[in-house]
Amino acid sequence: MPISIPSQSFHQSLASRFEQIRQLTQNLVEQLSEEDQCVQSMPDASPSKWHLGHTTWFWENVVLMPHCANYKAFNSQFHYLFNSYYESMGPRQPRPQRGLLTRPALAEVMAYRDYVTHALLKWLPSIEHHISENIFYLIELGINHEQQHQELMITDALHLFSCNPLLPKSGLNLNTSQGLQDITSKSQWLQLDAGLSELGKNKGEYQDFSFDNEQPKHKRWLEAFEISSQLITCGEYLEFIADGGYENASLWLSEGWAWVNRTGYQSPAYWLAPQSAFNDSKTWKIFGVEGTTSLNRNHAVTHLNFFEADAFAQWRGARLPTEFEWEHAFDHHDMQHMLGQAWQWTRSAYEPYPGFIPMDGAIREYNGKFMVGQQVLRGSSWATSQGHTRKTYRNFFPPTASWQITGLRLARDRK
Repeated sequence: MPISIPSQSFHQSLASRFEQIRQLTQNLVEQLSEEDQCVQSMPDASPSKWHLGHTTWFWENVVLMPHCANYKAFNSQFHYLFNSYYESMGPRQPRPQRGLLTRPALAEVMAYRDYVTHALLKWLPSIEHHISENIFYLIELGINHEQQHQELMITDALHLFSCNPLLPKSGLNLNTSQGLQDITSKSQWLQLDAGLSELGKNKGEYQDFSFDNEQPKHKRWLEAFEISSQLITCGEYLEFIADGGYENASLWLSEGWAWVNRTGYQSPAYWLAPQSAFNDSKTWKIFGVEGTTSLNRNHAVTHLNFFEADAFAQWRGARLPTEFEWEHAFDHHDMQHMLGQAWQWTRSAYEPYPGFIPMDGAIREYNGKFMVGQQVLRGSSWATSQGHTRKTYRNFFPPTASWQITGLRLARDRK
C-alpha cells in the first residue's frame, strides 16, 4: 500500500528506538549468571538466553532476510533453535525443551545479537525512500515484540528463582521507578451508563502502532454497570483467605475448583504463609525480584490466575469486568492504576473482533491462532516496558496462568 514518504527525522527516531530497545533487553539480564540464563523452570517459561536469541531471530527472519537483499544469516542453525511457534517458518526446538540448549553459549548468542543489530542499523538508512507501509509496520512490530519479551524475561526469571530453595534476589537490572505502589485511597464504585461504546483501533500507519488483535475499531452496546476505581489489594485478598475462600467450592468455577484440589494452593503464587517451610515468621511474606520480603497489604495483589480472581469477585458479591467495560471506563477521571501496576483479568474470552483480519505473511500467526481457551487481560504491569501501554492493548493467557503480574478490579451490574 503506498503511503507518504516518512521524514528523515522519523527514520532517525526509528533507528534510535530500535537501538534503545535492543540495549534495554541486554541491560535487563546483564547481572544474571550464565547458569541463570540457561535454565527453564517450566514449559510455559523460557530461559533468558532463549529470549535473547528469539528476539534476534525475529529481526533476522521477519525483517532482514525477506527485505535486505545482501543480508547473510549469522548461523543457519539458529533458525531452528530460536523459532517460537511459526509453523510457516519451519520446524523448531520444542518449547518444553528450550532449557536443554546449553549450546550455543551465552557469548555466542550475544554475538548473534550484535551482528543482527549492526546489520539492521546499517540497512535502515537505505529504506529512507521506501514506499511500502508493510516494512515500517514490521519494524514497529519488531520493537513491540521485543518489548513483550522484556516483560516475559522478568516474569520467567522470577518463576525460575521461586523454584530455588534459597529464594534469591533476582539480580535483574530494573528501572528504579518500576515496582508496585501503595494503594491508600478507598476504592469507589463508579457508575457508567448504558450505551454504544467505540472500542479497539483501526490499523494506523507506522506512527500509530497496534497489534492486529486490537483491530478494527468497532461499536458495542454495553448495559449500565459499575466498576471499582482501584485494584484489589493484598490486604483485601488476605480477608478472602481468612474467610476460607480456598475451601468454599461455591465460589469457584468447576474448572477452578478442580485446579484448587489438584494443586493444593491456598494463596496466590509466591506468597509464603506464616510458619511455613520457607517462612518461619508469624507474618505473611512474599517472594519477588528482591527476594523474600514482608507482604505489603497496600500493594495490588498479583500473581493470581483467572480462577482465583473470579472466586474473589464472587466472594465480594461482584464479578470481573468484561474487556469492553474495562476499555469503556478507561478515560473516567476517577479510575486509578489502570496501567503500570498489574494486568487485570477480565471475564472476556480471547476472541477476534468483528472484521478482524490477521497480519499478512508469516506474522499472521502472531495472534489470531491463539484465539481459543484463553482469557483477556487489560492494562499493564510494573514490569511492562515503558511506551508499551495503551487502553486498547489486549493481553491474553490461559485461565490457570499465574506467573505473570496479574491482578484484578471488580465490576457489577447497575441495579
